[in-house]
Amino acid sequence: MQEAKCAYIIIIMAVYWCTEVIPLAVTSLMPVVFFPLLGVQSSKSVCLQYLNDTNMLFVGGLIVAISVEQWNLHKRIALRVLLILGVKPALLMLGFMIVTAFLSMWISNTATTAMMVPIVQAVLEQMDNTEYDVTMMEQATGQTNTVIELQEKNVSDPTSVQVISNGQVPDDPRSSEEKKMKKRICKGMTLCVCYAASIGGTATLTGTGPNMVLKGQMNQLYPNNNDVVNFASWFGFAFPNMILMLVLAWLWLQCSFMGLNFKKSWGCGTERTAKEKAAYNVLKAEMKKLGPISYAEFNVLIMFVLLVLLWFSRHPGFVKGWANRLFPDGEKYITDSAPAVFIALLLFILPATKPKFIGWNSSLSDPEQTEEDIKKPFLPAPLLDWNVVQRKMPWSIVLLLGGGFALADASANSGLSAWLGHQMTPLGSIPPWAIATVLSLIIAVFTECTSNVATATLFLPVFSSMAASVKIHPLYVMLPGTLSASFAFMLPVATPPNAIVFSYGHIRVLDMVRSGIVMNIIGVFCVTLAINTWGRPMFDLDTFPTWANSTTNQ
Repeated sequence: MQEAKCAYIIIIMAVYWCTEVIPLAVTSLMPVVFFPLLGVQSSKSVCLQYLNDTNMLFVGGLIVAISVEQWNLHKRIALRVLLILGVKPALLMLGFMIVTAFLSMWISNTATTAMMVPIVQAVLEQMDNTEYDVTMMEQATGQTNTVIELQEKNVSDPTSVQVISNGQVPDDPRSSEEKKMKKRICKGMTLCVCYAASIGGTATLTGTGPNMVLKGQMNQLYPNNNDVVNFASWFGFAFPNMILMLVLAWLWLQCSFMGLNFKKSWGCGTERTAKEKAAYNVLKAEMKKLGPISYAEFNVLIMFVLLVLLWFSRHPGFVKGWANRLFPDGEKYITDSAPAVFIALLLFILPATKPKFIGWNSSLSDPEQTEEDIKKPFLPAPLLDWNVVQRKMPWSIVLLLGGGFALADASANSGLSAWLGHQMTPLGSIPPWAIATVLSLIIAVFTECTSNVATATLFLPVFSSMAASVKIHPLYVMLPGTLSASFAFMLPVATPPNAIVFSYGHIRVLDMVRSGIVMNIIGVFCVTLAINTWGRPMFDLDTFPTWANSTTNQ
């Protein structure tokens, strides 16, 4: 009867997560009370799940992300890339998407969107004002005084220009067409930000919640899985998929909002150059506001790069990683959470201002040694303050992940997973790629109305037991399911980035649904392609691994 008790709690939590009658994080605490009361698992084993290895990796990654945000490093990266890529409408949209996707790989999707949308707004407004002035001047040629008056007017004061135009020039049908076009470009430019944030988060293990859920549940359900999902292996699989999705999303948004008129989109004629100059000037002005790169920013950048290098080189797979070379049995003891927390610790120690007597060059070559030197004689403020971390850390997601791991653990130990797997044996007659595609579609629809993390938490244990019963590699269904949990493109409530973009008022729900349906199809197509091409040799998906087998026999 333990299976039934466990299923009962999971169903109640699923309903609460979907309807959000109480906050998601509070629902996540229910296993701590009800599993021990119903005799499914002891309090001790349930509570252990709430801050396990995966959650510590998430916390470490978030602390580093908070330091990047704190020192505005993400804004500097964003503006620098946009200035390099150019400001022709098609390239500008691509620039916004590349920057947003890159940043949301490392810092939270919500923070990335919140930073990017105001930049998009400023650029669009400036382009609009400039275009307005140029057209007014063109229409007023021949009426000399109007031209002189127009030239005197400032770009930032379009209202006075309006009066003249209303007095002098009759409304022509072309201007209403242009207004519609402007509106569509505005919609496209703002939508591309929230879509790129969701797509970018899938590329790294710490990029978004569902990826962490997969990592935790793999460790939970298959304790001796040889660390098959780590930072490097996930990146190798998901990064090419992210690039493919980003390009297809860009083409789709181009088609639907700007039309595939290359002459227009890629910039032609004098009118465009005036707009481009305006956009370029906005970006330059924003960059100027940031000033030169500060000592603190430089330090945070070094720490960030160091963390990424430590993650990639810990256990690359094709060569021995540093974990094995530097420490005896390192592979057994060290996981991705160790470097994440190590760098997080350094951020609270390294100074935010340049120390007085120590040469800057030596600190470049050896950050750890200088940190020791600096600590003793001076007490400058550190790069990161705990109060800032406390304020910005999304504690609710940490609890949500913990609750999910507790559910997965209980369903494996109570026998619920095995029972579910047994019910799904008939699926064995369907080819595995079809199963993966259908499950991706189901999750992509389901995640529109529930939290991405909650969706992954509810479905992944079911997928793993299904894989065991049909004797296919668990990752063959769990990887597409995890990625699809991030494809919340259709509704403003589906994910925070969508809500932020929607709150600016350029987009109606219908616009989001229309472009979101195609985005979901693009997403499922890319994931199916990825899992059946480069995913197969990477994770050896054609075999049923021994580690998956041994756990089902226990």
